Amino acid sequence: MIVLGSNSEIAQAFIEKVLTEGERFPVIYLLTSNPEITERFIKHLDVKYLQHAEIVHLDLEKKIDFNQLDYINSNLLFCATGFLGEDSEKGLYNLKNTEKIIDINYAKLVPVLNYFAQKMETKRSGTLIVLSSVAGERGRQSNFIYGSAKAGMTAYLSGLRNYLFDKKVHVLTVKPGFMATKMTEGLPLNPKLTATPKQAADCIYKAYKSKKDVAYVLPIWFLIMTIIKNIPEFIFKKLKL
Repeated sequence: MIVLGSNSEIAQAFIEKVLTEGERFPVIYLLTSNPEITERFIKHLDVKYLQHAEIVHLDLEKKIDFNQLDYINSNLLFCATGFLGEDSEKGLYNLKNTEKIIDINYAKLVPVLNYFAQKMETKRSGTLIVLSSVAGERGRQSNFIYGSAKAGMTAYLSGLRNYLFDKKVHVLTVKPGFMATKMTEGLPLNPKLTATPKQAADCIYKAYKSKKDVAYVLPIWFLIMTIIKNIPEFIFKKLKL
C-alpha cells in the first residue's frame, strides 16, 4: 500500500480501517515530508497490527527525484496530501502562500499520481484513492485559491478514471467536506456538516470496496454543493460564501 500525506489523520484512520478489516500488505510505504512524526505512527502499526511500514521522504515543495520511487509498487494508493493555506486578505496576494497551495494540492502532486498510475496501468490492476474537496466545485471568495487547485484535482481524477477504465485500474475521488483535523483546527465549522477522520475512513473504505467513482464523506454535502453550483452567477457573485 502506498500512502501520500501519511501524517494526515484521515490517511492514518484509513490505514487502520483497512488493517482492522483484516487486510495486510508486504509493506506500507508512507510518503511524507515530515519523517519524524511518521515514525511514531510506524511504531503504532507494528505494535497493534504487526504491519511492516517504511518511510519514504517526499517533499512537494522541492524537486522530486522519481528514480528514488522506482522500487515502490502496490495495487493500492491512498492520497491525503493537502495544504489549506491562507485565503484571507492576509494571504490572498502572498505569492509564497499561493504557490504552496497550488503546488501541494495540484501542480507537484499530479506528476506523482501519474507516476504510480502508470505502474498500475502496466500491471492492469490497482486502485487510486485521492482526496479532493467540495471546495473545488465552485469558486467562493472564502477559499478560491485552494478551491481552484482542488477543482483541477477533481478534473484530473475524472480524466484519469476515464483513461484507466479499460486498463482495469479504479480511480476513486473523495470529497470530504468539513473535516475535524489539524488542518482545520480553529475554524468555525458547523458540527452537523463536519466529519471525523474515522467517519471519513469508514466511508472511503466502503466506497473503495464497492468501486465507486466519487464519494462524499457526508451525503449532505452533495445536496449543498448541488444548490451552490446552480445559483446564477449574477446572484452568486454578490454572496459572502
